[in-house]
Amino acid sequence: MLYSLARPLLFMLDPETAHELTLPSVRLLQRFGCAGLPGKPIAGTRVKAMGLEFPNPLGLAAGLDKHGEFVDAVAAFGFGFLEIGGVTPLPQPGNPRPRVFRIPEREAIINRLGFNSVGVDRFVENVRRARYDGILGVNLGKNKDTPLERTADDYVACLEKVYPIATYATVNVSSPNTKNLRALQQAGELGAILAQVTKARERLARTHKRRMPLAVKIAPDLDDEQIAGVAAALVEFGIDAVIATNTTVSRAGVRGVPHGDEEGGLSGAPLRALSTAVIRKLAAALKGRIPIIGSGGIMSVADAREKLDAGATLLQLYTGLVYRGPGLVREIVEGLAAPAARAA
Repeated sequence: MLYSLARPLLFMLDPETAHELTLPSVRLLQRFGCAGLPGKPIAGTRVKAMGLEFPNPLGLAAGLDKHGEFVDAVAAFGFGFLEIGGVTPLPQPGNPRPRVFRIPEREAIINRLGFNSVGVDRFVENVRRARYDGILGVNLGKNKDTPLERTADDYVACLEKVYPIATYATVNVSSPNTKNLRALQQAGELGAILAQVTKARERLARTHKRRMPLAVKIAPDLDDEQIAGVAAALVEFGIDAVIATNTTVSRAGVRGVPHGDEEGGLSGAPLRALSTAVIRKLAAALKGRIPIIGSGGIMSVADAREKLDAGATLLQLYTGLVYRGPGLVREIVEGLAAPAARAA
C-alpha cells in the first residue's frame, strides 16, 4: 500500500537518486514500527540446496544493497535469503552518472553502474552492524584496474574478508559493465579462476572450521556451447550453485523506446524468456548435480513458476521490486506454496 503511493513520486526522480532515498526510508519506517513489512522470512515451501535449508525459495538478487548498509531493511521484505554486493577489494566509484535508466513501458531497467563499491573492508564493517541471522550471500567482483589475468586474486581477496560474515559467496563473472569480464565465462578462463577460488575456499574452510558454499553468476547471452562449457567447469571444481542469469546486453524488447539504446545491462520483464532459456539448457547439462538459482525478469508468480519448471531450485529478484514493490515478495512466496501452484 505504501509503495503504491510512493512509486509515482519515486519515478519522478533519477533512478539512482530514488534508490538512495528508498532504503534509508524503509529503515527509518522500520524503527518506528510502521513499515508494513513482514519483518522476517515469509513462510513458504522450504528448500534444501548448497547444504543449506531455505525458509522459502525466493531471494534478493545482488545489486539492491551493494554496500551492505541495509541488510536488516531488505531482510524485512520477507525473502528466504539475501545476496548483497557486488563488492570489490578496493573502493571504486563506478561509472559516471547518469548510469541507471528506467524503461517503464517495458518494466525494465538498464544500468551501467560499473561495480561501484565502498571496498571490502568497509563492506564487512557495514554487514557486522546488521542483526540479520538468515542466509546471506555476498557477490564478489573485481576492481576495474585489476588486469584480467589477475581477476582471481580479487575474488580471493574478497572471499578472505567476507568468509566470517557470509553464508555463501558468488563469483560474478557476468557483469556487462566491467570491461572484458564476461570473457572469463569461456571454459578455460573460468576453470583457471575457479581453481584458485576453490583452493582458497578449502584453505579458509580449515581456518574457520566451516566450508562456505560457492556460486557462480553467469550471463544470459551465452550460446549452447558456452553453456555446456560453463556447466562442465562448475561440476569439475565442485561449485555449489549457479545463478542464471545476470543482466543482458541484448536490446530485444526495448528497441525504439526512450532509453532503450543506453549502454549497460538490461533487467526486468524483457529478460524473462532469455534467462529462462538459459536455465533450461543448464538444467539439461547439469542433470541435477548442481542447483540453479533462477534470476531475471521475475515480475509475478507465473514468472517464478516458469523458472522453477525450467529447472531452477531457488529464485532471485530485484527489478520486480522497483515496479511492483515489496509486496511482490509475499505474492510470489505464498503463490508458489499454494496447493494450486504446486499441482500446476
